[in-house]
Amino acid sequence: MVLTGRAGALAAAGSALVGVVSGVFHLPGWLGIAAFEGALGCGIAVDALRAGSVRDLAFVRGGDSTVRLGESATVGLDVVNAGDRQLRGTLRDSWTPSAGNLVRTAAPRHVASPAREPRHELSIAAHGTLRVESVLTPTRRGDRAPDRVTVRSLGPLGLAGRQISRVVPWRLRVLPPFESRKHLPSRLARLHETDGRTPVLVRGQGSEFDSLREYVVGDDVRSIDWRATARRNDVVVRTWRPERDRHVVIVLDTSRASAGRVGDVPRLDSAIDAALLLTALATRAGDRVDLLAYDQRLRASVTGALPGRTLALFSDAMAVLEPSLIELNAEALVAHLTKRIRRPSLVVLLTSIDAATIGEGLLPQVRRLTGRHRVLVGSVADPRVAQLASARGDADAVFAAASAELTLSTRRQVAALLGRHGVEVVDAVPERLAPALADRYLALKAAGRL
Repeated sequence: MVLTGRAGALAAAGSALVGVVSGVFHLPGWLGIAAFEGALGCGIAVDALRAGSVRDLAFVRGGDSTVRLGESATVGLDVVNAGDRQLRGTLRDSWTPSAGNLVRTAAPRHVASPAREPRHELSIAAHGTLRVESVLTPTRRGDRAPDRVTVRSLGPLGLAGRQISRVVPWRLRVLPPFESRKHLPSRLARLHETDGRTPVLVRGQGSEFDSLREYVVGDDVRSIDWRATARRNDVVVRTWRPERDRHVVIVLDTSRASAGRVGDVPRLDSAIDAALLLTALATRAGDRVDLLAYDQRLRASVTGALPGRTLALFSDAMAVLEPSLIELNAEALVAHLTKRIRRPSLVVLLTSIDAATIGEGLLPQVRRLTGRHRVLVGSVADPRVAQLASARGDADAVFAAASAELTLSTRRQVAALLGRHGVEVVDAVPERLAPALADRYLALKAAGRL
């Protein structure tokens, strides 16, 4: 049994009234208190007995099971009253804080209104059903689960009631936001031009013959078709369409290097966004894309997905990835890739190109990949470092600038060292990494280097 605020207020008012009456009529205080407490107790007991039974309630969840970060989802809860008495009261559907199940309460102007979990008013007839909905706006990706459903059934007087709390399972998977989606239309237009789907033909050096055309200055002389030239008495070159059905393997580094934050976003989240844009572009280009997430063991894997389902499956797998505070086992990663990838592929490794991660881990192993595959490394650069490098002023600013310039110089050296081993590097700030990686893929595609 639970007491309401109305019962407390009535008890306070009754105590004051008893005091006044006892003073006016010179009655013993204990007599008035006993009479009042007896009447109030009887009222509370009757009210609790008249309240609808909460033990006869059943709960069934339904609604959205996935949502992208930054968007809202609606999860419904059906409350079934299997009892023979009408139930009136309130319901609170609690979720983990990051699920975003909050509403703003009224507050004075110029004062931030506090947020709290919503309360739902219930009025369910005997053997009836009522549906309540929670609008969730999650603040973190991953799986979000409800805590408890608490129902308080009140009597007709509103003095007391009955209460029950139950766990009603549900899973809301919060997918990565895919903010780089805005770059997809422009990259698809470039892909269509490269692939010859628009009147502007930008031909690559692929292996799929497309057509013949007249030679223009700047064409590769190796593309001249001498037999056609002899027949037409004009220099004619062959044009090619970029290859389709290539194999792209995206590898996410989930080690401690991915836990560092650039601005307000972990490096892993920026890498995930870049991977989504590259996946959307590569599948539209007719290539097959696989995904791996690795640190010292395999954290996620999506292989052999159908083109129409690849992006959805990748989003679902990457939603639950979190950085692990351990070092990347580059030797085990390369061994896994070598064993798994059977044909020449484009391997896109999203990691950090700091000296420790590359020099001591990946660099000794990278030749095992570049001998058979084309390797592209994408890394998140911190724009704050470049800002510090250009700062001047007092001694502290100069010292910070020198440290920042040393950091930038080290990254350039690591990128150059990878380049000498046949690895291409894209090092860009978070908002530029995804489009820069897509541009490099398109350049490789147009040049027939996949």
